[in-house]
Amino acid sequence: MKQFFIEENEAGQRFDKYLAKLLKDAPKSFFYKMLRKKNITLNGKKADGSEKLQKGDEIRLFLSDETFEKFSGSTKTAYPEYPLDILYEDGDILLINKPAGMLSQPADGSEPSLVEYLTGYLLKNGSLTPKALKTFRPSVCNRLDRNTSGIVAAGKSLAGLQELSRLFHDRTLHKDYLCLADGVLRERNYVKGYLHKDTKCNKVIVSAEEAPGSLPIETEYTPLGNNGRLTLLKVRLITGRSHQIRAHLASMGHPIIGDGKYGRETVNKKYRDKNRLKHQLLHAYQLQFPVLSGKMAPVSGRTFTADVPELFYHILTEEHLEESYHEHLERNLGIYQNDHYCGGHRTVGKQCHTD
Repeated sequence: MKQFFIEENEAGQRFDKYLAKLLKDAPKSFFYKMLRKKNITLNGKKADGSEKLQKGDEIRLFLSDETFEKFSGSTKTAYPEYPLDILYEDGDILLINKPAGMLSQPADGSEPSLVEYLTGYLLKNGSLTPKALKTFRPSVCNRLDRNTSGIVAAGKSLAGLQELSRLFHDRTLHKDYLCLADGVLRERNYVKGYLHKDTKCNKVIVSAEEAPGSLPIETEYTPLGNNGRLTLLKVRLITGRSHQIRAHLASMGHPIIGDGKYGRETVNKKYRDKNRLKHQLLHAYQLQFPVLSGKMAPVSGRTFTADVPELFYHILTEEHLEESYHEHLERNLGIYQNDHYCGGHRTVGKQCHTD
């Protein structure tokens, strides 16, 4: 007999959904049959699977060890370790500064992603147990392209995942990016368009007119400075579509430096040869939370920032745009009295600011 007690991360879901995770290799017909025969019980009573689980509920499985092992997929999975740059953590959520080159979520299973590194981190520090992992998996709530760096929000509890997902869905959590764009942009602008995905080449096409299968996009950008050839931009995503910032700026004739998919090869080659730049200079540098209560009260009204990566900053310095970067941070985040230095330049990277 196997006995389980429902923990906070497992509460609120249907009993059959829980069983589908616990016995992930079993056909649904199996555990419905076990429920009918009272080989699986809830709080000592017969159940049909539609019950909503509560914290502290007792589940008993009157199954042989061989049957349980067969259907639970109990083979141990090794989760890789990686020194995550954690900007903020509490009992329910984490904010992580993802480096360029790392997948946000698993793709084809051949390469670890931030989700696997996060799981390994939580298992190692005891925030997550192998037992809990059977029925709950931490995950990220906003995906950044592999070659985009910056802040990724993740839920380490079911409540954290649900609340973060709601904030992103409702667009009440503001996401700001910094990027280095080709050409000169001088005026703040709010641009709209339509995005259509070409699945064959994994690219998106942006147009001014709606077309079958296209989705509306809205992007706001503010120039922070230019050197006559390049512009440092702050970009706020209003809608969050795949490749939106990269494709939208490219459609306007201002692709992001280093973008191998939407950028100019002649320009990219210059930075690849000189700086060994292998990714676009696009960085999710700021998350601004609305006023919140309950589980999210610790981040209510707070703004979190992550410094641009070292190579990004080095190129800004070479292009004489580093002062535009610092002036923006000082003007908008009020960090005059909180400056510190990292990698040779001022940073607010592990700080948060209350508006």
